[in-house]
Amino acid sequence: MYRKILITTDGSAVSSKTACAGVEFAQQLGAEVLALFVAPEYQYPIYVEIIPPSYPSEEEYRAAMQRAGNEHVQSILESCARKGVRAEGMTAFAESAALKIVDVAGQCGCDLIFIGSHGRSGWGQLLLGSVTNKVLSHAKIPVLVHRLIKDPRPA
Repeated sequence: MYRKILITTDGSAVSSKTACAGVEFAQQLGAEVLALFVAPEYQYPIYVEIIPPSYPSEEEYRAAMQRAGNEHVQSILESCARKGVRAEGMTAFAESAALKIVDVAGQCGCDLIFIGSHGRSGWGQLLLGSVTNKVLSHAKIPVLVHRLIKDPRPA
């Protein structure tokens, strides 16, 4: 049915659980995986006349985000390896994570985007929820939205 599935991650615990479900789904279908972390573009500080010396340079920022992206994607790649699923990983930079997800899926020949309904908690949850909604509204390929269901049993 699907041959190449793009699985997104933002590095959060919820996103990691979604990625695990995506890898299992890919294994069941015999599909390969493209794991993607989208980092925000570098932002110069605004409303300041002089950039503080402690503020990272664009090169430092990009290197740090690339390392973070590699770590987040690596856990998905390791999960794929354990399950015998072919996989590759990528970190991309963009102003809009949603549009980059859709763009990468198209450029890399993915035929499904596997994304969580929400990643972080609190305000971050609203932000990632909006990313998911934007992916749904812009994608030209199917999008499978994975929703974690809380265990109704008391802890």
